[in-house]
Amino acid sequence: MSKKTAPLAGRRCLVLDDEFLIALDIQQALEQAGAAEVVCAATVENALVSVRDGRFDLAVLDLRLGRAGGNSLPVAAALQATGTPFIFLTGMSGDAEHTHAYPAAPVVEKPYDGTALLGAVARALDGG
Repeated sequence: MSKKTAPLAGRRCLVLDDEFLIALDIQQALEQAGAAEVVCAATVENALVSVRDGRFDLAVLDLRLGRAGGNSLPVAAALQATGTPFIFLTGMSGDAEHTHAYPAAPVVEKPYDGTALLGAVARALDGG
C-alpha cells in the first residue's frame, strides 16, 4: 500500500466519540487507512489521560459529547499544545462557531462517509 492509499501508515491515532458504534466505525476506517494503533475514548477525561500518557499523530474528535452539552474543546486544546493535528466531527451545522479557535482543524459534518473522513485526515496531516 502506498502512502496515498495508506495515509496513516504506521501512525497512532486517538478517537473521541461517546457513541460506541461510531467510534468503532471511525477506528476501522483509520485502520484501513494504515493506522498502526487507534485508541478510543468515550469521555473528555479519558481522552485527556490518553493525550497526557502518549503521543498521537492524529485525532478525530466528536465535537458534542453526551446529553449534558459537553464538548471536546478541552481535548482539542491539549492536542494543539502538543502539535497534534485533529479533525472535528459534528452533527450540527451551527457548530462552526465552536471551532474558530482551531482554523487548521477540518470539520466533517455527520452523516459522513469514509471518503469525507479520509479527505479530512489528509487535510489535517497537511496542516489544514
